[in-house]
Amino acid sequence: MEEISVDVAVIGSGSAGLYSLGQVRGSGKSFVLINGGETGTTCARVGCMPSKALIQVADDYHRRKILGRYGVEGFDEMEMDIEEAMDHVRDLRDTFVDRVRSNSTDKMPPEKFVEGYARFVDPHTLEVNDKRIRAEKIIIATGSRPVIPEAWQAFRDRIVTTDEVFELEELPESMAVIGLGVIGLEIGQSLARLGVEVTGFDMVETVGGISDPAVAKSAIETIGREFPIHLGEGAEISEEADGRLKVTAGEHSVVVDKIFASLGRRPNLDKLGIENAGIELDERGIPAFNPNTMQIGDSHLFIAGDATHERPLLHEAGDEGRIAGYNASHDEILAFQRKSPLAITFCDPNICSVGKRFAELNEDEIAVGEVQFGPVGRAMIMGKNRGMLRVYADKKSGKLLGSEMFCTKAENLGHLLVWSLQQGLTIGQMLQMPFYHPVIEEAMQAALYDCYSKVEEKNAGPITELNVI
Repeated sequence: MEEISVDVAVIGSGSAGLYSLGQVRGSGKSFVLINGGETGTTCARVGCMPSKALIQVADDYHRRKILGRYGVEGFDEMEMDIEEAMDHVRDLRDTFVDRVRSNSTDKMPPEKFVEGYARFVDPHTLEVNDKRIRAEKIIIATGSRPVIPEAWQAFRDRIVTTDEVFELEELPESMAVIGLGVIGLEIGQSLARLGVEVTGFDMVETVGGISDPAVAKSAIETIGREFPIHLGEGAEISEEADGRLKVTAGEHSVVVDKIFASLGRRPNLDKLGIENAGIELDERGIPAFNPNTMQIGDSHLFIAGDATHERPLLHEAGDEGRIAGYNASHDEILAFQRKSPLAITFCDPNICSVGKRFAELNEDEIAVGEVQFGPVGRAMIMGKNRGMLRVYADKKSGKLLGSEMFCTKAENLGHLLVWSLQQGLTIGQMLQMPFYHPVIEEAMQAALYDCYSKVEEKNAGPITELNVI
């Protein structure tokens, strides 16, 4: 059996692994990158990018319905060629995947990039196919996979996950979306807008991860106009005589052709033989690690990306990969400040959370500013005036703490808020920033005004918007 010795071994060529590799490579340490399965990152292959391509197609087609307001005739006769639309999604997907590969693994020689599934033999030794790789430091960036309950395996040929949905050449007439978190909500709404008869289910009482009851109510009511949503009951699956599937949750049931399962993702740690590395795992099968160093305990092992089961977002995977890569290739372990939380669901309207969610805060200690989008001028002109935005600040100091929203352009508003939060700005200081007219950002300004009226420390001078000179 061939044996290889390196300073650092990186397991996984997804986003976290590639960002790790960038740090290791820059340090001058010897390394090897190991990957089992497909290359090209989860984001590019089955995640962020193809889902946004599908969402764009569905949103553009759905948008035709507003043309009647402008006197455009014939929009009702417009039809979607689903096969061609899905080809377009795959073409874009392949472009993104090829771009990742051409800038990473395609350029690596075989002695640096080993294809195969790694397994720990001992704390410093990995076995991959016919090779044994000994490494002083090891970074685990093995990603994750969709969860399918064991009880549902009998129906697996009619259950679709993100691993399969973008490969569909034809869409089923009906589909149940089980799990209305980020992925389920995005894909479910897109499928409904493309003509699939969608029914949504989730065992929790919210959608898209919203914790603010007011924002959740707005989202459920709005999206519920596009397809039925049943919340608060776990879903069970049974087979009908004609081979279709019946989904039952409490008193609600529906018979469908296929199911889109969006029940979260499981870290790919169970086949690593990580127990041979002398590492203890928690009840979820995850090792204890420091999120500021990405070090597992005080060991020579580091973990990053979806494998942590903490923040399954590309920008977080990138940061974790950089941190893990730096610390694995240096003698001194450094702790790095993590960025303020930002999460976006690209349904229409968007869902976004910034900083602390409502459920994480003490209502007695915060001031809440709110704006309803119904009367927002720019949103009315766009025909996108549904939803609401809420901001949370410390009641005494006025310091911004977080926000949750369901509104148009939340992907943009969220960035403005998270940048302000990371800089430690107060609501008053934010109101001193310029706001143009008419823009969607004025809605955020209105929420900030509402919040400012409820904070105790008015720290922006006698006229909120202007500094006295």
